[in-house]
Amino acid sequence: GVAGFIESPKFYPYLTGRKNLAGLARLDGGSTPGRMEEVLEIVDLAGRADDKVGGYSFGMRQRLGVAASLLRDPQLLVLDEPANGLDPAGMRDMRALIKRLASSGLTVLLSSHDMIEVEEICDNVTIMRTGSVVYHGEISELRKQAPEQGHRLVTDDDGRALELAKAHPGLRVTVGLDGGLVLVGPQGEIDALLGTLITSGLSLRALELTEEPLESLFFMLTESAPGSVPADLDRLPAGAPR
Repeated sequence: GVAGFIESPKFYPYLTGRKNLAGLARLDGGSTPGRMEEVLEIVDLAGRADDKVGGYSFGMRQRLGVAASLLRDPQLLVLDEPANGLDPAGMRDMRALIKRLASSGLTVLLSSHDMIEVEEICDNVTIMRTGSVVYHGEISELRKQAPEQGHRLVTDDDGRALELAKAHPGLRVTVGLDGGLVLVGPQGEIDALLGTLITSGLSLRALELTEEPLESLFFMLTESAPGSVPADLDRLPAGAPR
């Protein structure tokens, strides 16, 4: 069967986690003996199952939602932004749980706008724009198409910095859309350019990584004008809807 939840599942805060699951199981036609204890163990809530849900953290309620979805022992689990709103520890726990479920043989369909999360968890990815599929394939193949990550550099004289960068042919230097310069190339070349700028009397005001490569590719696929996406990114399976 199929099970899942959208963003944040709702529970009765004055009932315990166990009683909430028991009520849901009855509404769903019941569950096999011992299944409730099994799913509580899977989501690491066995030790808090008899506490009222009103005292649960947001991350615990999200994991209880996964437990509720697992009661019917589905073959496909659909999760929509399950880590949305969680603190770093909660995000780590939720991602670890999803990976454990997937490694157990359960198929997990994850909806997420967080490309770092997608890269960490998923084996295959489908990217959509305005209801149409613009990419479908293995995450490893998508990663190969991602642009190289760069650094954004801001100085007190970016025009002069751009001229000085010409002495470093190992770097690709462009003017950023939001100001500053974008440097792409080996770290050693970037270090050498920074040394040149400092010895030339320029002040460095900012040096930071640009957006993650897969995130850059996501924006290219979802925000580019129709027909402008490179042909090697057109990896739709036969018969896939556009």
